[in-house]
Amino acid sequence: MNTDATSTPAGPGHVPSTAPGTPPPSGAQHRIASGGHRATIAEVGAMVREYSVDGRDVFVPFREDEAAPVFNAAVLLPWPNRLRDGVYTADGTRHQVAVSEPDRGTALHGLACWYRWEAVEVADDAVTLELALPAQKGWPFQLVSRVTYRLSAAGLEVVVRTRNVGAGTAPYGIGFHPWLSTGGAALDDCTVSLDATTHVTVDDRLLPTGTEPVAGPYDLRETRSMAGLDLDDAWVGATRDAGGLAWARLGCPDGRTVAVWMDETMDCWQVCSADHIAGHERFGLAAEPMSCVADAFNTGDDLVRLAPGDEHTVRWGATIL
Repeated sequence: MNTDATSTPAGPGHVPSTAPGTPPPSGAQHRIASGGHRATIAEVGAMVREYSVDGRDVFVPFREDEAAPVFNAAVLLPWPNRLRDGVYTADGTRHQVAVSEPDRGTALHGLACWYRWEAVEVADDAVTLELALPAQKGWPFQLVSRVTYRLSAAGLEVVVRTRNVGAGTAPYGIGFHPWLSTGGAALDDCTVSLDATTHVTVDDRLLPTGTEPVAGPYDLRETRSMAGLDLDDAWVGATRDAGGLAWARLGCPDGRTVAVWMDETMDCWQVCSADHIAGHERFGLAAEPMSCVADAFNTGDDLVRLAPGDEHTVRWGATIL
């Protein structure tokens, strides 16, 4: 992936496949714009394929003609992060979903990110996509999710509403996977800060074992250098500014700070420096807002339980500061 690339300016609106009958791997493209803010939302996974401000990438982009290489700004539901052995119990029944991360024996990042989401509302500065997630092997529930991406002078705002339209109470969590762009610089030459007070401890499978107050390399409340920081960690206990937002910030040598925020609807962060992702080592910094951390289906920590007819909403966004 070329981390020096910037998004190609384009007008807003739906962009059909350039080869009739052969859609690109990322699906139909939905381009939105407001002032210098431009984003392209891909049909597959409702992913933010690119987001830039005045030509400077906020998120690391990926090409239209490739499948997203590292869950780029995907919507992660009905669970974010990892599910131990792909197994969970709901209402006394044991369920097994596919193990998608065989090296660690986990099911990674839910089910929704490789489905095609249907555009249901399109405007110059916003697009709403919907996924009716079907019941399937290991997942006997039916959810309908709508995600709205909106651009303004303040940046990108994302709202997701999920409703249980089936029978049975569904365990549920949601997260997002944007990779903050260094603007072409080395990650070691950047700085990081994170609004959170509590670090999640993990085992060798990156599954949670407990929590601890932030200290040492995990205390990112004050801005510190990314040099030597190898992160693939979760935090809880988000702290918030006067507007109720918690922030993750990546300061870059070009003088720009790219940032992700989440409101009170989520309390968990995952931050990953990609040190151990072959072919993408330290190409950017993932700053992932989440409603729960890994394996919540089994631990119950911050788990949402959606009864039939229940709806759950989260809100987050990104910008250049």
